[in-house]
Amino acid sequence: MPTIGWFEILIVVAIAIIVLGPKDFPVMLKKAGSWIGTAKRYVNNIQNEVSNIDIEEDKIDKEIKKDNKKDD
Repeated sequence: MPTIGWFEILIVVAIAIIVLGPKDFPVMLKKAGSWIGTAKRYVNNIQNEVSNIDIEEDKIDKEIKKDNKKDD
């Protein structure tokens, strides 16, 4: 899998400054940071929900095993 190095990042930033202009570049960085933060929170929320589902399934499995032992 290819990796992105500092030189490639520098080229992207230089092109972005040329296309957007030096006045709008910081505004765009702030918007991009906001979008990235929102995406990270969304993914974190999904990971927590999946983790909670897994924990609940483990609890249910333990209760079922207890009930099966009582019936024997």
